Amino acid sequence: MTNKLEIFKKRLIYRASYRGTKEMDILLGGFVNKYINKFDETHLLELEKFLNFEDEVILNFYNYNIIKKKIDENKISKIFQDYKI
Repeated sequence: MTNKLEIFKKRLIYRASYRGTKEMDILLGGFVNKYINKFDETHLLELEKFLNFEDEVILNFYNYNIIKKKIDENKISKIFQDYKI
């Protein structure tokens, strides 16, 4: 089980760090690297859903609190909004 969890974490780190724009790579990659070991399995699943949103949606959510698509208000989204580079 632990091995599967570690592989899942590495996949999330990769998805956060290679988004397509350098700005999002830095923002999401830094966020995930900082908090990934503090999240339990439930929060990691929430993080996976969060990373499925397009870069523009996540960036507008982070900078302006604009929610064009449904970003769940949960621990991940709250921590992300408070995260500073």
